[in-house]
Amino acid sequence: MIRSKVILIVSSILLISLGCTYVSNGGESLTNWFTFWVATVFSAGILFGGWWIIRKENPPTWLGWLFVVAVLLRLGAALFWFFSLPQWGYGNPGEAAGYIMSDAFERDQAAWQLAQSDQPLTAAFSEYRLADQYGGFLFFSAGIYRFLRPDWHQPLLVVVITAAISTLSVIFTWAFASRLWGAASAQIGVILLAIYPEAILLGSSQMREALMISSLAIGIWGLVAYRQDHRWRYLLAVFGVVVLSVPLSSIFTILLVLVLIGLAALLDRGQIFQKWQLWVVLVVMIVIGMLGLVLIGDRVLPVGISNPIEALQQWLKYAAKWEARNAILLSGWMDKIFQRSPDWLHTWILLGYGTVQPFLPAAVIANGNSLWRGIAIWRAIGWTFLLFLLIYALFKSFRTIRRHYFAAGVSLIIWAGILVSAYRGGGDQWDNPRYRLTLVPLQVAMAGWVWIQHRKSPDPWLRRILVGMGFIFLWFVPWYLRRYIAGFTWSLEDLFKTLGVGVISMFLFWIWDWARAQN
Repeated sequence: MIRSKVILIVSSILLISLGCTYVSNGGESLTNWFTFWVATVFSAGILFGGWWIIRKENPPTWLGWLFVVAVLLRLGAALFWFFSLPQWGYGNPGEAAGYIMSDAFERDQAAWQLAQSDQPLTAAFSEYRLADQYGGFLFFSAGIYRFLRPDWHQPLLVVVITAAISTLSVIFTWAFASRLWGAASAQIGVILLAIYPEAILLGSSQMREALMISSLAIGIWGLVAYRQDHRWRYLLAVFGVVVLSVPLSSIFTILLVLVLIGLAALLDRGQIFQKWQLWVVLVVMIVIGMLGLVLIGDRVLPVGISNPIEALQQWLKYAAKWEARNAILLSGWMDKIFQRSPDWLHTWILLGYGTVQPFLPAAVIANGNSLWRGIAIWRAIGWTFLLFLLIYALFKSFRTIRRHYFAAGVSLIIWAGILVSAYRGGGDQWDNPRYRLTLVPLQVAMAGWVWIQHRKSPDPWLRRILVGMGFIFLWFVPWYLRRYIAGFTWSLEDLFKTLGVGVISMFLFWIWDWARAQN
């Protein structure tokens, strides 16, 4: 049995490295095969290392297979982007080079330039701020290129490794979710995470969010495991991801620490703040963070910012200037909506609009390139399904808050993250979803919990919320058809009236369903 597993693993590594090499070379040669083989072996080591760490959690066999499927989905998506975008995309420089994210294109090009130069890799934190404002992921990418030394720029080398790191989120999400809510909830949650479109998208590209997702999952697992087993080694995981997050993104590091503190408070209803151990841990984390800033300086902070507090203030200030973002990100009908509505309502409009992005009716109906339409619909289906479950989870946990105090608190954390992302990213189709994705381990775990709660005790409100939200979405179908299909007429042109009719339809359905249940 062991010999068969070893043969399977070695064969898989060989085939994956050959496949990546072939696609990376445009289907013309296997040059640089050994370079891809080294990257694949290293990635396999990352995966086995993650599995070895959680081995004492007694992971089931199905999780191992799901783990493999998840990493193959991310690698397969990366190969598909690299092959299809140059042929069927819009033809911009990033797509022509096989990048699905423009940020990834600019950062990866800079990383290759740095790797080929005589500069130290630490130059990523000071001289390439336009490509990566924090420098951490550029440093990581340039290090891969400089260590592996391919004959020419091979963007898929970075993806092979980031796909493996992002897939770690699957097993660590299972580890903390099973401890918090049981095996059944954890299973539903990690299946969602493994196939969730946005997680696959970012895990298959050269984006730092691929590392952030796993950092959050590992940090939560370390916190929950320490809370239950009281072993200090679990805190090493927490310290490790916090420290490694600093060069990736100072804003994400602050978010990570706040989420961990919030969860720690929820785990024992705030009593943890009365324990001296927590304050020791917080002091150590602050010292480590400050030491990192001293060593790296302002290179991990946005341009012109000298300290983390100022960075947070500038971030909030920038986010508040949504009018400036409107001119760049929004046009046409959104401008008309703002002209017809009072100023105080604009922020709420953007919050709602950002929360539903990518919006399924728009993705299905909008005109455009067939490949990108398919990607938009794929992303929108995944987020719509998860969004509906998270809405119900918030409703369910607060309806039964005495029994589900912890779940209610986690729902608030999740929704705070969703709204802050919408506030920061406005109605943007790309930045907003990727900001929101950093909390996806908690989101899918909560979705798994609420689904199992419904199976244990069927609740008509799940059906009412899903169908009711479906009515709201359906009313936007003719509204978008009028915009994108010539000759299609629809009398209900006003956004607020369309939304109002959708809400009324939802309430009418609720009344009808409630009356039907009484008979």
